[in-house]
Amino acid sequence: MARDYYEVLGVSRSASKAEIKSAFRRLAREYHPDVSQHPDAEARFKEINEAYEVLSDDEKRARYDRFGHAGVQGGGFNGGVGVSGFGGFEEIFEEFFSSFGGARASRRRGPRAGADRRVDVVLTFEESIFGTTKEVEYERLEICDACNGSGAEPGTTPVRCVQCAGTGEVRQVQQTFLGPMVQVATCPRCNGRGEVIETPCQQCRGAGRVRRYRTERVDIPAGVRDGVQIQIRGAGDVGERGAPSGSLYVVVQVQEHEYFKRRDNDIILELNINVAQAALGDRVIVPTVDGDVELVIPAGTQTGKVFRLRGKGVPRLRSDGTNSGRGDQLVYIRVEIPTRLTEEQQRLFEQLAKTLGSEVQPQRNGKGFFDRVKDMFGGETS
Repeated sequence: MARDYYEVLGVSRSASKAEIKSAFRRLAREYHPDVSQHPDAEARFKEINEAYEVLSDDEKRARYDRFGHAGVQGGGFNGGVGVSGFGGFEEIFEEFFSSFGGARASRRRGPRAGADRRVDVVLTFEESIFGTTKEVEYERLEICDACNGSGAEPGTTPVRCVQCAGTGEVRQVQQTFLGPMVQVATCPRCNGRGEVIETPCQQCRGAGRVRRYRTERVDIPAGVRDGVQIQIRGAGDVGERGAPSGSLYVVVQVQEHEYFKRRDNDIILELNINVAQAALGDRVIVPTVDGDVELVIPAGTQTGKVFRLRGKGVPRLRSDGTNSGRGDQLVYIRVEIPTRLTEEQQRLFEQLAKTLGSEVQPQRNGKGFFDRVKDMFGGETS
């Protein structure tokens, strides 16, 4: 069972973001696999990263505080697609490695991995319920065809850097109160690559990559919410000289529906009926995302009554992209009082008023109108 994230970082549940960041820096320095002597350093470092990723993000932290690990669990969909968010610890690692006294202040900069890309996709309400496939177009960096990613003009090759002798690093000795300390820095001439391009490729100007537009087919799973990010690994910028490619993040935007609203895995529909239907009862046709269905309105139905149409809601989306059943559609009844009456309607209402009398009575304690409204949007329904 995963440990409590606050326990992992050694902070209280009321800790500020600054306290969480400070605790992470301290533990990352202690357990980073490149510098730590602890036998379980790699596992501890992964656990520390996971805790910091959640607690440093206000939205993820709020979900974790409310639901625990279940509130922040994610996963991949089939085909390397997953619901995820953006993160990263590069800034913190760079900061503490650059000041790591003694041995090695920085490491040789190898080929950089490709950057992530983002594209938004707009879905109708129904598409978010049932899922769909969309084609998205976006711009990314791809390998230059002319130099095949080397950055050198065809027919030429990069040469070894004379300043670092091909190591990508330069060393400086500094005198400190502890004695001489060796500082290792990235070679400023070759930027850590160990080689210099004397004749840059004309097509990519020595970058090894060029910008191109790309079209990607994205499978949108049933039940996605507005704001969900679908990760497609390897579809971002191509990495330098064989380094891993970045990811494409497809951010879902769901259009509002004319009638329906979503609450978790349920669909909410407000239905207006007239006073005669409420008093006498009726059979009415109600829209659902699956098509129209018949709903029986019992005699004496009041405003605030909620009817549940089971299995007519949103598919329950698992972290692996599959579904486990569907929610319900909740039909909220509002009895509409006419504001304009014909002469015949006026006469009939006056006759009805004589039979009902004019006495009024306060609502007794129990579930009244406002309680039913509260139940509908936050709790029980009937």
